[in-house]
Amino acid sequence: MGVRLEKFLAHYGVASRRVAKQLVIDGRVRINGKPVFIPGRHIDPAKDEIEYDGQQITIRPKHIYLMLHKPAGYITTVEDVEGRKTVMDLVQNIGQRIYPVGRLDKDTEGLLLLTNDGNFSHRILHPSYKLEKTYLAWVEGHPDKKKIQKLRTGIWLPTGLTASAVVQEIRQRRVQTHYRIVIHEGKKRQIRQMFQAIGSKVDYLKRISIGGLSLGRLPIGQFRYLKEDEIRSLKSKS
Repeated sequence: MGVRLEKFLAHYGVASRRVAKQLVIDGRVRINGKPVFIPGRHIDPAKDEIEYDGQQITIRPKHIYLMLHKPAGYITTVEDVEGRKTVMDLVQNIGQRIYPVGRLDKDTEGLLLLTNDGNFSHRILHPSYKLEKTYLAWVEGHPDKKKIQKLRTGIWLPTGLTASAVVQEIRQRRVQTHYRIVIHEGKKRQIRQMFQAIGSKVDYLKRISIGGLSLGRLPIGQFRYLKEDEIRSLKSKS
């Protein structure tokens, strides 16, 4: 029966399965010299020749896993049609194509993973694996206990009901409250929307850990490769 084309492309580091599906629809992938436009096709890697943008996929690249301390002001995407700064501007000279695992919005700082391992990316992102992500947030005002409890038990957003979350108050300033938040979902701008739903605005947001992987003292704007035990730990938890 072979293997699905999108899985093959992800396995060889071309793109995640979701992106690979779109590449097929766009006609950028060929099987034995013929373009395919319908995802889900099964291939035999031992017999079929697969091309992406005119280049044959023959050698499996070494998987790369790195973490970046993303600064505010950078878009989490490989390319931006508007010419804005992207996180890829901060990870030069890697030697292979890599892409972000999920995203942090432009105004959010913190831990961002990048890889060329599609299966790894899928396991980190898929909500069924319930991988915990920890954030620090400075929020305007001092939301009362009832409102914070709504965030803990789940609150309705335009994208649906959020899962339960850990929301711990760290301290208060005169006009702000500092929170530690742990979620295992990845809805777009989720934490900002959660607080907005209870009438509060997030002034500053930073992701400090994914699973057991902590940002630590990695300087802002810098990246480092993950250690073998860190990779194994993330894979086991997901």
